[in-house]
Amino acid sequence: MSSIVVGLTGQTGAGKSTISLYAEEMGCAVISADAVAREALAPGSDCLKVLAESFGYDIIDKDGSCRRSLLAERAFADREKTDLLNSITHPWIISRAGEYISLYMNKNYDVILFDASQLFESGGQTLCDFVIAVTAPENIRMERIIRRDGISREAALLRIRAQYGEEYYTSRADYVIDGSASVDEVRAQMKKILCRLIGQG
Repeated sequence: MSSIVVGLTGQTGAGKSTISLYAEEMGCAVISADAVAREALAPGSDCLKVLAESFGYDIIDKDGSCRRSLLAERAFADREKTDLLNSITHPWIISRAGEYISLYMNKNYDVILFDASQLFESGGQTLCDFVIAVTAPENIRMERIIRRDGISREAALLRIRAQYGEEYYTSRADYVIDGSASVDEVRAQMKKILCRLIGQG
């Protein structure tokens, strides 16, 4: 059996990271878009060079590292700049994720999970055979974001408002997991989906 590539997406704070950990425990290979994005900003990367051309060479520090806060300040100043950032980083991230997928396929993993909050916005769903969307009510996501990132309620709300509504994800997904359920229930939901995907359930 060839590897099945599954996209995992949803709103911030819904529980994607937790589900990724469960998937890893269940024997899946996991690719994190956030981790790949950090590679995109690594010293000397082609992606960082293009970002510097677009957002100013001073976003690169003397040691070659990216001054992330300065890049964020400029990139999120308005929608046009955010779109420019995404047009540069998304293709790089998707290309690199594709390389990781090939690597894991060669290692004969049954399931490869691609955890990406902007899976659809980046076109990353084209790498996937199936997509899982994770959902949770706004109040739960709010508390999780505040606890996870140590930010104010107002800042957490801005992050939530910057994303699409729940239906954007669920209407495009093959499976939906309720990320607000108990630990055991979320794990059971993920296990049921994985068993179905690899033909055991």
